[in-house]
Amino acid sequence: MTKLKLLLIAATISAIGAIPSLSFASCGAAFCTVNSNWTSESAMVDAGSSFDLRYEYIKQDQPRTGTDNIATGQIPHHHDEISTVNRNLVASYSRTFASGWGLSVTAPIADRAHTHIHNHRGAKIVDQWDFTELGDMRVIGRYQLPLIGDPMQPATTGLIFGVKLPTGRTNVANAAGEVAERSLQPGSGTTDLIAGAYYHQKLPHSNSSWFAQTQYQHAINQHDGFKPGAQLGADIGYRYGVSDKLGALVQLNAVVKSRDSGAEAEPADSGSRSVFVSPGLSYAVANNMQVYGFYQHPLYQNINGVQLTARRAFVFGLSGRF
Repeated sequence: MTKLKLLLIAATISAIGAIPSLSFASCGAAFCTVNSNWTSESAMVDAGSSFDLRYEYIKQDQPRTGTDNIATGQIPHHHDEISTVNRNLVASYSRTFASGWGLSVTAPIADRAHTHIHNHRGAKIVDQWDFTELGDMRVIGRYQLPLIGDPMQPATTGLIFGVKLPTGRTNVANAAGEVAERSLQPGSGTTDLIAGAYYHQKLPHSNSSWFAQTQYQHAINQHDGFKPGAQLGADIGYRYGVSDKLGALVQLNAVVKSRDSGAEAEPADSGSRSVFVSPGLSYAVANNMQVYGFYQHPLYQNINGVQLTARRAFVFGLSGRF
């Protein structure tokens, strides 16, 4: 086993041990971080173009503080969060060149419904938002090192680098003209730098493979008094070929998010550490196309302040190569 492989595995495991996978905010806006780059045996290793279209459903209706579930309003706040239903559609296009360089572009559309109680001078006012908006797009480059190790167990290592662009709106309001909290908005308004690394290996038995990936995201500016907290994510997963077309998948996903900052942020009620297990299935509907699905379940959640969390999340997708 090479030193580079050991370092990548150690970095991934240590990141998972230190932290965790859904992206949380005080009012519950979230994207599921199941890694859909590795649902097929060849993954994004081979040269060529690929696409991925996935649908995510995340209903966050459980208030939580630290590692404990609490009732709505149990800890008094200016806003008592009730629920956020996230229905996300995420489209990605990726191109890998024979030289080892690659480029991916990802565009999310967030369909989000949020309800909270505004405690105002003794009155309890129910505020609601329901919108469908383009979120923040990502442009990710990567460099893939030559195959290493045993030819019977080919392995690939790559570096990830890119940027999240401020394409999503930050001033969405409801029918009453109330602008939603910044953490609920479809965009952060900031430009974020992204860096990471991955390791992928095909195994000689049962058409199986495994991967490990880490990724760090950090905003380089603030927008209208808001700067999202930095995020560190780590994924490790395994794919087993049940048949020529059917694959059994399992991932351990982790993300740590630091507190948001700025005059429009809620630093006391932002930031988290979580770990999730994500079993799933993939099925080849054609030679270069597959459908897949994941169920994501929280194993550990440690929340700063009071935030909404999800008991489960679902991901369904279609991916292919051409």
